[in-house]
Amino acid sequence: MNDMNTLILSDSDSDLRRAAEILKNGGLCAMPTETVYGLAGNALDSGAAAKIYAAKGRPSDNPLIVHISELSRIHDLVTAFPDTAEKIFKAFSPGPVTVILPRSHKIPDATSGGLDTVGIRLPADKRARKLISLCGFPLAAPSANLSGSPSPTSAEHCIRDLMGRVDCIIDGGKCAVGVESTVLSVDRDGDVTVLRPGFVTYNDLASLLGEEHVRLARGITERVDEGEKVLSPGMKYRHYAPDADIAIIDGSREQFECFVNSRRDEGAFALIFGDENVQLPAVKMGLTSEEQAHLLFDVLRHLDDIGAKRVYARCPRKTGVGLAVYNRLLRAAGFEVIKL
Repeated sequence: MNDMNTLILSDSDSDLRRAAEILKNGGLCAMPTETVYGLAGNALDSGAAAKIYAAKGRPSDNPLIVHISELSRIHDLVTAFPDTAEKIFKAFSPGPVTVILPRSHKIPDATSGGLDTVGIRLPADKRARKLISLCGFPLAAPSANLSGSPSPTSAEHCIRDLMGRVDCIIDGGKCAVGVESTVLSVDRDGDVTVLRPGFVTYNDLASLLGEEHVRLARGITERVDEGEKVLSPGMKYRHYAPDADIAIIDGSREQFECFVNSRRDEGAFALIFGDENVQLPAVKMGLTSEEQAHLLFDVLRHLDDIGAKRVYARCPRKTGVGLAVYNRLLRAAGFEVIKL
């Protein structure tokens, strides 16, 4: 499918207008957001949705998140907007949070992956919101990468994966957050299930709604069995994986250092926070959870660039933003965790 002439655009007003014209004509555009770059197409157009799946090589039962430019636009796209959902949007958006709601007839099956629900997000990135506004319709925008590979946090990543597969790529620099949005579902009682952790954390939601009204889906920290029913089809698929085999090493700093320093595998690297004493070649992913979130996907791609074959990764924190980092790293590792 690498036969398309892909334009590289800036994030200037004139280039955003040019990208909007491409999208109005049914094309695809990789656009920056505060989380990761999104592969955008008209969310109301089945043909555009089909192009997104084809460009990414994404399973067509994995729904596309729909991005809007202002909260008032949500009412055309859903059949119910519970008080809890409104409270979440007002507290955390524009920002890195997606809420799954019952879809209206305007959202085609192709966009929703055949489900009767749709994930809605109001991004914080002003360029993304301006592009949506210029289009006059919401944009379906999963991450702008080949399905299964690390998500893109720079235009360079999009160019590497999607050149010749999409109509244009907007170069908006590095993404501020670095991991995808928190994805939530809201049930009839107003209780919330976190389906994918992100920068809006469990504690943030518990503070807003009460701890008794928020829970984490099991698939966040555990492998979901092949035939098991899940709230989000994306939980079934491997994501974020570099070419290297990754193992998460779960233990204290001293245990991690001892384990890694006993390894003699050819092409082995250590993925560290930054201050560990290791003898293997090492790549740093940051000391704080926020730094790790910002750097993780860039680091995973860098490991491929330097020819890593086997990577021993220090286990991130499993709370706050650290849970989002752990979740992404766990999927990149194919759920391989060595507990010390």
